[in-house]
Amino acid sequence: MKWNRRNTLSSSLYLLWMMIFVIVPLLIMAWYGFHDDSGHLTWANIIAIARPVHRKALFISIRLSVVCTLICFVLAVPLSLVLRGLHMNRSGFIVFIFILPMWMNFLLRTIAWQSLLEKSGVINQLLKMAHLPTQNMINTEGAIVIGMVYNYLPFMVLPIYNALSKISQDTFDAAKDLGAGWWYTMKHITFPLIFPGIVSGSTMVFVPALTTFVLSDFLGGGKIQLIGNVIEQEFTTANNWNVGAGLSLVLMILVILSMAIMSKYDKSGEGAGIW
Repeated sequence: MKWNRRNTLSSSLYLLWMMIFVIVPLLIMAWYGFHDDSGHLTWANIIAIARPVHRKALFISIRLSVVCTLICFVLAVPLSLVLRGLHMNRSGFIVFIFILPMWMNFLLRTIAWQSLLEKSGVINQLLKMAHLPTQNMINTEGAIVIGMVYNYLPFMVLPIYNALSKISQDTFDAAKDLGAGWWYTMKHITFPLIFPGIVSGSTMVFVPALTTFVLSDFLGGGKIQLIGNVIEQEFTTANNWNVGAGLSLVLMILVILSMAIMSKYDKSGEGAGIW
C-alpha cells in the first residue's frame, strides 16, 4: 500500500511538472500562433512560412541538416564497428571518452570551433607554418556543418553502437563459416540488424540540427539565416510573437514527423536505450 502511494505521488509530481513546463508553454505558443495582435483567429502566422525569406531559411536548414546527418552516418558506422571490436571494458572507456566533450557547455564548444576556423585561427596558422594557402572557413555553410557534425556525432554513434553490441558474435562467425564476405555480411546481416539504431541516430541528429540557431550565429557570422535564426529574431528583434509562434508550430510539425518515423522503425528502443 505504501509503495502504491509512493508511486502515485511520484507520478502526480511528474504530471504536474509536465503540465507546468511542457503543456502550458505549448498551449501559449499555440494561442499566439493562431491569433493576431488583436486576438482574432488567423492562419496568417502559419502561412508566413511561405514568405520567401522564411521559405529560404527553412530550405537551407533542411539541406544542412540532411548533409550533417549523412556525414554523421558515414563517420558513425565505422566508429561503432571499431568500438564493438574492442573488449567490453576498454570499449566502455572509449565510449566515455567519446561523449566526454558533451559534458562541456554547447556554447563553449561552438566558440572553440569559431577560434579554430577563423581567418587568424589555429587551423590557418598551421597551414601558414606548413607553407600552404590559408582557407576562408568561417562564416560559411561548411563551418556550420562542421559545428553540427562535431556537436551531434555522438547522437549517431551511440544508437548504432548500442544496436551493434546486441548482435551476437556467433551471427558473424556463422556468416563467415558459410563463406560470406565482409561486404555481403554488412549488407545482408549487419545493416538490417542495426537499421533501428540508424533511424534513431539519424532522427537524433536531424532534429537538433534543424532547429539550431547558435551555430549559424557564431560559425556563420549571422550571414546564413536558418529557420531557427528567423524564429529567434521574430521573438527578440521584431518582437512579433505571433509570427514567431506560427513558424515554431510549423517547425514543431517537422520535428513530430521525424519522431514518428523513428518510433515506427525503432520499435526496439535503440535510441532510448543509450541513455
